Amino acid sequence: MRIRIKDIALKAGVSVGTVDRVIHKRGRVSP
Repeated sequence: MRIRIKDIALKAGVSVGTVDRVIHKRGRVSP
């Protein structure tokens, strides 16, 4: 079973876009 960005976002309570930015080091993410 592969873990998808969508799964991480659901567990963390954030948007898919936020997870994508963190993984690819794009833009700013508030702590």
